[in-house]
Amino acid sequence: MATSKIEWTDLTWNPTTGCDHISRGCDHCYAEVLSRRLKAMGQPKYANEFKLTLHPDTLEIPLRWRNPSNIFVNSMSDLFHVDVPLEFIKQVFDTMKKCPQHRFQVLTKRSGRLAQLSSQLDWSPNIWMGVSVESADYVARIDHLRKTGARIKFLSLEPLLGSLPQLDLTGIDWVIVGGESGPGSRPMDADWVRDIRDQCIGAAVPFFFKQWGGVRKKQAGRSLDGRTWDEMPGDDKSDQV
Repeated sequence: MATSKIEWTDLTWNPTTGCDHISRGCDHCYAEVLSRRLKAMGQPKYANEFKLTLHPDTLEIPLRWRNPSNIFVNSMSDLFHVDVPLEFIKQVFDTMKKCPQHRFQVLTKRSGRLAQLSSQLDWSPNIWMGVSVESADYVARIDHLRKTGARIKFLSLEPLLGSLPQLDLTGIDWVIVGGESGPGSRPMDADWVRDIRDQCIGAAVPFFFKQWGGVRKKQAGRSLDGRTWDEMPGDDKSDQV
């Protein structure tokens, strides 16, 4: 178990670690940097550093977590990476189904494989499925997400690298926006964020503003126009069978 500092979740669970760059949002991947650090610290789980690695010994860990929590699945990887076998993905889904007290937040950039496998997966109501969309070049991921059987579908527009006008939010239950952080981080225009917020308000979609980012992200904060935006999907929809 890892208590998370990510603003929109409580805990992280990594049945796989490691990944490969697939689009511009991966250029400054925090998970890749962290995996190198963890390997240097002698953490056995990161002996392969950022090479995709399955960890079957971790599959049942959430079964021991009693307190209802938001759990980010694979913060250090991508469950729908091509090298993750379908049977292993099904095992992850089986664990999530066995833990109805939790909300499992799964996020992928590999939306094509997600859409391809969706009909073969058991989508229990507590599995929230999201796709990352960093710029207008990748909005097709949203269409792939819409084709899945997930009860709650969400977008992570982070790191936001460009404007996203006229988003089709049909069937989308939640939108997260955040800027890139750390050395070499690319800037995010405040008007991009405001436009997405206004689109969410117009479509009655909960909006969560995670961070401005930058080299000093704590100083930059996460306030937008004088307030924080911490909206999430309501309990009435997400937890009902």
